[in-house]
Amino acid sequence: MLQRDVQTQFGALILTEDDGAIIRLSWGTSGCADRSDVLDAAAAQLAEYDAGTRMGFDLPLSVRGSALQRDVCAAMSAIPFGYTVTYGDIARDLGVPAQAIGQACGGNPIPIIIPCHRVMGAKGLTGFSGAGGVETKVALLKHEGAGGFLI
Repeated sequence: MLQRDVQTQFGALILTEDDGAIIRLSWGTSGCADRSDVLDAAAAQLAEYDAGTRMGFDLPLSVRGSALQRDVCAAMSAIPFGYTVTYGDIARDLGVPAQAIGQACGGNPIPIIIPCHRVMGAKGLTGFSGAGGVETKVALLKHEGAGGFLI
C-alpha cells in the first residue's frame, strides 16, 4: 500500500492506494509522501477540487466491502456536483431499506471522491463520517454551491 498526505481547506487528508486504485481517503496525516501515477493524479484532482476548478473525479477506485457497499458507493458517485439526494432516493433505486443506505454511506471508505456528503436525510442535514462531522459536510456542500438551503 502507498500513502500520500494532501492539505485541503477541509483538513489534512490521507490518500491510500493499493493495486493501482485508491482504496481509502481519511482525515489526518500519515507522514508519507509516496509517489505513483494514481497517487499523483488523486492528489492533483483533490487540489483542483479544493481550488474550485474540478467538479468530479476521474480515478481508479476500489471499494472493499459488501455488494451493497459497492452499489451504494456507485450510486453516490453518480450524484452530480452541487446536487443532493436522500437516503430514501438511493434506497428506492437499490430496493433496500433507507437505514441500510445510511450505514453504507457512513462506511464509505473514500469520502469526498465518492461524495457521501451529497446524501441527506428525508428531513434535511444528517451526519458525516469524516473529521469534523456535520460541519465538514456543510463545508463540502457550500463549496459545491449546494449549501444554500442550509443557511
